[in-house]
Amino acid sequence: MSLIHFSRLEFLNVESNIINDTFPVWLSSLPELKVLVLRSNAFHGPIDHTSFPELQIIDISHNHFNGALPSDYFVKWSAMSSLGTVYDQPDLMYMGYYYYHDSMVLMNKGLGMELQRIIRTLRALDFSGNKFEGEIPRSIGLLKELLVLNLSNNAFTGHIPSSMGNLTALESLDVSKNQLSGEIPQDLGSLSFLSYMDFSHNKLTGLVPGGTQFQRLNCTSFDDNLGLSGPSLEEICRDIRTPTTPHETPESEEEEEEEEEVLSWIAAVIGVIPGMAFGWVLGYILVSYKPEWFMNPFVRNKRRRSSTTTH
Repeated sequence: MSLIHFSRLEFLNVESNIINDTFPVWLSSLPELKVLVLRSNAFHGPIDHTSFPELQIIDISHNHFNGALPSDYFVKWSAMSSLGTVYDQPDLMYMGYYYYHDSMVLMNKGLGMELQRIIRTLRALDFSGNKFEGEIPRSIGLLKELLVLNLSNNAFTGHIPSSMGNLTALESLDVSKNQLSGEIPQDLGSLSFLSYMDFSHNKLTGLVPGGTQFQRLNCTSFDDNLGLSGPSLEEICRDIRTPTTPHETPESEEEEEEEEEVLSWIAAVIGVIPGMAFGWVLGYILVSYKPEWFMNPFVRNKRRRSSTTTH
């Protein structure tokens, strides 16, 4: 039986299988679908326009999806763009029912987090680890309820859309390992909940925005963006020491020569001392025992001459 007939399906997780197929566009016909997890499979091909009015979490990471996403791709994703519903009753705080709770693994702030229960106010989008190209859709800025956004490890080009400055609820942003260029939007520095950002391994240029959110980042968040600069970046990376040049100053050369001379004297002394000690020992032995062959070498010769004369 096809899942398309489960009109009340809210949660679908087929993570870590070997599903080799294109994106299941028919899922957009499920009016109650809130969580979609397709990560770590062999899905491939482009993703056409889809409408997920109730979708709150989508994870299609680590597949082989490719192609460009249209600029208006996220226009009809209503649940991520409208104000979230406040759930005052404890039984309604989490997805599922009182006898069953949905669970999943979500990449958040660079770490894989296992969610035993999924809070209903969570909004997350993970398209990482695919082959998406072209510009990041400007309509991403409509998803004002988004908490986690991961577009890393793709082939996105162009600028980071300034519309991301509208994501006032965003806590985690990862656009690393793409081909993004241009400046980092200054408005990101004013997002008060944004505590994790990774822009590394792109082609970004210009000034790094100021603001408390950026000052809390690690210097590695900007790695491999040679065009980035500014006081904020210097402050963030102030504890990272640049390697010194191999050129030596005259003072250091003189110090090395003095050290070499000292070492030469030490080596000479080390060589002389055993020789002197050996000489002293040998002299002591010769003087103490007075061997006849050493002390009277001429006596033997004299005796030989005397005996010869007698005969």
